[in-house]
Amino acid sequence: MNNWRKLSDLKIGESAVIEEFSDDFLSLKFLEMGCLPGESITLERIAPMGDPIIVNVSGYLMTMRKSEAKTILVSYLGSA
Repeated sequence: MNNWRKLSDLKIGESAVIEEFSDDFLSLKFLEMGCLPGESITLERIAPMGDPIIVNVSGYLMTMRKSEAKTILVSYLGSA
């Protein structure tokens, strides 16, 4: 049994490793943007209304909708 969570479930400052994607169409978009399985990802900020979110992947900041973040499955690493 794995201990995977959705990226959208992380709290600000928490980090995780990308494991896989649950949406084939969005996974292509994420792969092109550098969100590769095995990359560490940190939730940096959440907009005042809760959407979108800003994550740090490979040293750059990326904005995505929470609905998109729900399709990224990650293994939790902890708080930064």
